[in-house]
Amino acid sequence: MPTPRTGVQVRPGVEGDLDALTAIYNHYVRETAITFDTAIFTSEERRPWLLSHPEDGPHRLMVATDSRSQEILGYATSSPYRPKPAYVTSVEVSVYVAPDAGRRGVGTLLYDALFKSLAGEDVHRAYAGIAQPNEASERLHARFGFRYVGTFREVGRKFGRHWDVAWYEKDL
Repeated sequence: MPTPRTGVQVRPGVEGDLDALTAIYNHYVRETAITFDTAIFTSEERRPWLLSHPEDGPHRLMVATDSRSQEILGYATSSPYRPKPAYVTSVEVSVYVAPDAGRRGVGTLLYDALFKSLAGEDVHRAYAGIAQPNEASERLHARFGFRYVGTFREVGRKFGRHWDVAWYEKDL
């Protein structure tokens, strides 16, 4: 359902979104330290990631589209926090917005839909790691009730320098 204010609709991701989602992610791989991946992906390499986010269960993929053009504006995911069984009720969440779609409230709409979709799932906590600095992401997470829990100092190296990652958690 489109929101009148933004002309953006949010829906579960489908296989037909793969090329556009890969292009958005690859922008962040090439241009930013927001992700610590350092090599771009083909759509085929990203297919297992997409398929690991079904329309139900705790691991979701929500996609925002322009309600007129149907262009994909961004996506949000909830993914396994860690692979060990005791972590099953925790998820790691993230949002990626197309570079030309910022400041339209896309991230807010995506997280709103993602957390509503998780409401009936057996998920206890959501975690988000935010490479520093990233004030916009910190504001978005605060808006959704995330609280700061600590920083891993110089935990990732990209573009010839080390980056800190601040960690946030939210009760679900």
